[in-house]
Amino acid sequence: MSSPFNPLEEFRRITGATMRAIAEKNDVQASFSPGPANLLGSEARLPLPARHLPAAEVAYARGEADAIALKLRYHDNKLHARECPKTPLAREVFNAVEQARVEALGSQRMVGVSENLTAALKEHCKLKGFARINSRQEANLADVMRLLVREAITGQPVPDSAKAMVDLWRADLDQKVRDDIAHLRDELHDQRAYAKAVRRLLADLEMEASDEDFDSSDDQSDEQDDQQNQPDDQPQQQGGEQGETDQPPPMDKSAAEGEAEAEEMAGSEDEMDMPTEDGEEQPGKPGRRQEHDLGRNRHDSAYKPFTNQFDEVIGAEELCDPDELTRLRQMLDQQLVNLQAVVAKLANRLQRRLLAKQNRSWNFDLEEGLLDAARLPRVIVNPELPLSYKQESDTEFRDTVVTLLIDNSGSMRGRPITVAAMTGDILARTLERCGVKVEILGFTTRMWKGGQSREAWIAANKPSSPGRLNDLRHIIYKAADTPWRRARKNLGLMLREGILKENIDGEALLWAHSRLIGRPEQRKILMVISDGAPVDDSTLSVNPGNYLEHHLREVIDWVETRSAVEIVAIGIGHDVTRYYRRAVTIVDAEQLGGTVLEQLAALFEEDHQPRRRRR
Repeated sequence: MSSPFNPLEEFRRITGATMRAIAEKNDVQASFSPGPANLLGSEARLPLPARHLPAAEVAYARGEADAIALKLRYHDNKLHARECPKTPLAREVFNAVEQARVEALGSQRMVGVSENLTAALKEHCKLKGFARINSRQEANLADVMRLLVREAITGQPVPDSAKAMVDLWRADLDQKVRDDIAHLRDELHDQRAYAKAVRRLLADLEMEASDEDFDSSDDQSDEQDDQQNQPDDQPQQQGGEQGETDQPPPMDKSAAEGEAEAEEMAGSEDEMDMPTEDGEEQPGKPGRRQEHDLGRNRHDSAYKPFTNQFDEVIGAEELCDPDELTRLRQMLDQQLVNLQAVVAKLANRLQRRLLAKQNRSWNFDLEEGLLDAARLPRVIVNPELPLSYKQESDTEFRDTVVTLLIDNSGSMRGRPITVAAMTGDILARTLERCGVKVEILGFTTRMWKGGQSREAWIAANKPSSPGRLNDLRHIIYKAADTPWRRARKNLGLMLREGILKENIDGEALLWAHSRLIGRPEQRKILMVISDGAPVDDSTLSVNPGNYLEHHLREVIDWVETRSAVEIVAIGIGHDVTRYYRRAVTIVDAEQLGGTVLEQLAALFEEDHQPRRRRR
């Protein structure tokens, strides 16, 4: 007897077969799940329509499948990696404009594909909330450039929901930039020539090394870095490998570790000048920042911000209206359906371990303490026996607080930041049931390319060695004393378009540490989730190439050797073991939830004693 016809299964089968036919690759597999589409190896994950297959959701899924198939067919990964810019924002725009190219090629040759791509783009703009963007600062430049380039090379108009956002940028574009965009149509069929044209576009947008604000000396140092770093077939991670030391990076791993250890030893010589725990900034005063003397070495001046006037520490609920925050939380809940099945077992295991450590025990047959009523019958039977007493034994589990510090940089956009938000949600719920308080923090910048801090530096006639040259934004998603049920909506903010910008890790660690050190709990754990080295184009353009990275090393060494805070780091696709003594690197963001819980379980399993500070 044949099985009943299932329309949803038939849709999956046909969509997967069509995708393989367009891509001209038989090994590509299609899987369907709630959430955005992405490609992991040879598996394409596509949005899952509802059972009754509504037309809008079907068109959206088909469009996403066609977009992935066209990229597999017309895109050369190795060529793309060689031409890809180093800076995160430029790389993001470069990737978006390349996606516009492959979709344009498919639209020109297949009418049905063009209709599917248009439907998917409209749904994408709707889900991202482009209609609610009313300022250039809220818009993501990569999305804007993708829509402008698509309009120029295909002649198709920008979707209505994104038209106002694109017009905010279109009005301020120079004629040279407009000509660069129009020229891309001539190079559509040659990926290498197209990539060169995009690099010229980025230069005219002042997103490459030809920025007028860059000093000539900085340009020369950038050229030297380019010569030292050999080209790679894989795209560079956020921040690349530049600036780790003042010498060219060694080829073998052992030499790199030796240099890292030597640099840490050099940094420890100045520890007597570093702040102690007693001098830490107390939480609750977000407007004040203590200037730690971290970042000093024998050649560079101490790390410093040019100005902290425009920095902000802000709650997540202040960056988004309540209705949009509710919508973003609903998107996060849809993603949790898949991830929760993966980490639920680990979360339950962690909970059982913690509760087992908190169970109280008693010592019996003592000469003093509380009278043991359970042993009174034997005294009645034999009055010569002494009374038996009991005492409650001290539990080994110490009062604990955990801070999860999440990198909110632009390179985390997509699956990594979604999984990080879900991990924070599951972690907060699990530990809260065990009586462990959890704080979830994020760090980024308010603007791309410097913001008001850079404008102030330019107004001051560009003094040399200005220090950190961007406006910090430190976000409190969940305070330690806030119950999870009251902060659960805030975690959805990580999915909001325009939040993720640049990352300055050193100061973010000091901020998270200062909040932890002021807590009353006995044990304090700081867990950092990041996908790359600290990168801020504005700061690195007018300071030494390792300015931010060296400061991060100084901060980490100080926390690990001078503070009672236990720190552990998780790198997503980026080796963080060269910064942190206790660290783990994962390749796929999907591993994040399990890795976080495993690391915490290992920390709680250890018999920790309060660490003595090194003199």
